[in-house]
Amino acid sequence: MYRESERGAAAVEFALLVPILIVLVFGIMEFGRAYSVQMSLANAAREGARSMAITKNQDTARTAAKNAALHLSPALENGNITFSLTAGTSGCPTNAQTTVNISYNLSTMTGIVGPFTMTGRGTMLCGG
Repeated sequence: MYRESERGAAAVEFALLVPILIVLVFGIMEFGRAYSVQMSLANAAREGARSMAITKNQDTARTAAKNAALHLSPALENGNITFSLTAGTSGCPTNAQTTVNISYNLSTMTGIVGPFTMTGRGTMLCGG
């Protein structure tokens, strides 16, 4: 008698827990992907700033930043890599800092939330 009253309990418990587990798995996947993109953006901005500090050429620095984040490059073709200098308006004068900012719109895999705008920032001393 006791076993008959528990028929279907496992199916009900499974039905209640599966959505929570699926959301948890997708959340882990989304977070991992966002973390990977953030690291790529930071690396690309650092490479762009390094190239700008050495070559003093924005086009070369832009290319270096795009090459550092090849899997993001279709979105980076839209010109969302910006340069700023703490001193001077052109080139990269010695002892000035150059900053490279990269923004990227991350669309999510699941589509539940997002898209998110992510940024990478790299700063280097010119002529150093």
